[in-house]
Amino acid sequence: MGQIEGQNLKVESYGREQNTSGLEALATEIVSSNPDVILLGGPGALIFKKLTSRIPIVTITGDPVRLGIAESLARPGGNFTGASIDTGPSIHGKRIALLREIFPSISTLGVLALHIQYNGLAKGSPIPAAAQEAGLPIAVSLLDVGAQENDWRAAVESLSGEGANAVMVVDSPETFQNSALIAKLLTDARLPAIFAFTESVEAGGLMAYSFDLVELYKRAANNIDAIFRGAKAGDIPFYQVTKFDLSINLKMARQLGLSVSPALSASADKVIE
Repeated sequence: MGQIEGQNLKVESYGREQNTSGLEALATEIVSSNPDVILLGGPGALIFKKLTSRIPIVTITGDPVRLGIAESLARPGGNFTGASIDTGPSIHGKRIALLREIFPSISTLGVLALHIQYNGLAKGSPIPAAAQEAGLPIAVSLLDVGAQENDWRAAVESLSGEGANAVMVVDSPETFQNSALIAKLLTDARLPAIFAFTESVEAGGLMAYSFDLVELYKRAANNIDAIFRGAKAGDIPFYQVTKFDLSINLKMARQLGLSVSPALSASADKVIE
């Protein structure tokens, strides 16, 4: 691409370790550093939108149009571009259907997500809409960015207390980084769950219907390169994920007393014995 770190490219990485005062303070620090472009993964796009309309931002997010950071996928029109991992109720409906295939007795679907994603769980948005179409009530448990083990444990206990007997774990950097912990807590609580990352299944989760993170970051790198070459973020279309992979952990299924049909196993892209 022509950019080589240490020669004509300087990369500054930010995370909670650099600023423990919260996501808004971290975003303010990043914007104040006046970078040429910002790469943003996970929730937080709306915070950055409030802080700058000038700095190009490449983000991997849910539905950028519904979030209000793009006028359309084809022509965002502002200072955001990147990739959308939200294909609307259909993707969540597919996850519910897959979970139900392994665990037909779902009566209430638990949803584990971050507070900052709450708007995405509001009435009429994809997850509740998909659950309603599947005839399932939902119980939602929300956590803060930087949640600790006790917070995750309390969130899982809250879902159980609200009658959830199966769980959808919403994609975020937090749920990705805490995959092993979340998988263990859900297994200990005897809650079958579907994740958004293959890595979560590798870490002990039951199943996932996931997108390719590596591919998304490659596309993000291409967007950044285009911006360095003079393109405007608002003129670069948002890429929308179209390919998803099914991963199943048969060991966890057995541990939960669930049977996986040969047909479902055969359809999986990855099976952990």
